[in-house]
Amino acid sequence: MPENTPDDRTDDEPRTDGAGTNVVPPDDDTPTWSERKTRRAGLPRLTYEYFERARREDQDLRQESTYVERDVLAFPTWPHELIRNLALTSFFVGMLLLLAATLPPHIGDPANRSVTPAIILPDWYLYWSFGLLKLGPLNPDLAVLGGEKVVSDKTYGVLANVVVVGTMAMVPFLNKGSARRPVEQPFWAAVGVGGTVFAFTIAVYSAKNLVPMSPTLLFDLTFILPLVAAAISYAVLKTMREGYMYDLNRRYYRLRPPK
Repeated sequence: MPENTPDDRTDDEPRTDGAGTNVVPPDDDTPTWSERKTRRAGLPRLTYEYFERARREDQDLRQESTYVERDVLAFPTWPHELIRNLALTSFFVGMLLLLAATLPPHIGDPANRSVTPAIILPDWYLYWSFGLLKLGPLNPDLAVLGGEKVVSDKTYGVLANVVVVGTMAMVPFLNKGSARRPVEQPFWAAVGVGGTVFAFTIAVYSAKNLVPMSPTLLFDLTFILPLVAAAISYAVLKTMREGYMYDLNRRYYRLRPPK
């Protein structure tokens, strides 16, 4: 007997892919929305309601659509994927070993513990934090204290680290949107760009002894460049957002046409 074509299927038969796997379970085997709601309360209940609504919309679209699903062709993990990954891994490990053998790192003279080095810098990924410790020019002098500072410059730098790290920790709680691309939320994207540029400029300022520039000019650029970069990013993304949202809505309209 020839197999049923998509046009020969009845409404009671479940939709399947080419391998015979059920894509949408039949309605009589699936609990109703009200039955799922009575099983949970609070956040689990809201989760059930959301996924149940999505499942029903998807089921309705599949039943109304004339699209015929086909088998998905793929390669098995063994031996295809595993052998390919092992070959790539072996190549890069061999390159690292070759470079380590032909270009060994230079080891300088041992440090003299009795002499303080002229330039003291931490590891490169802590330059931004080290730069915040040098924000003494921003520590205000109070006339009521006879020109003295309330806290020392070192304490002021530590407090600056606390403020910056605390602000970074608060961003995920302040921005609870579901955007996945910078163009969808230009403001928060501009904040991210400004923060990244500030991390770079403050890192450069931490090594101001090595930069051939006036310390005063370098200090000013440390705070001006992040604001300029954030403003440019916001303007560009704001301009692109209208066209992007139009294309996104048009694709969504095609995927889920109105009933």
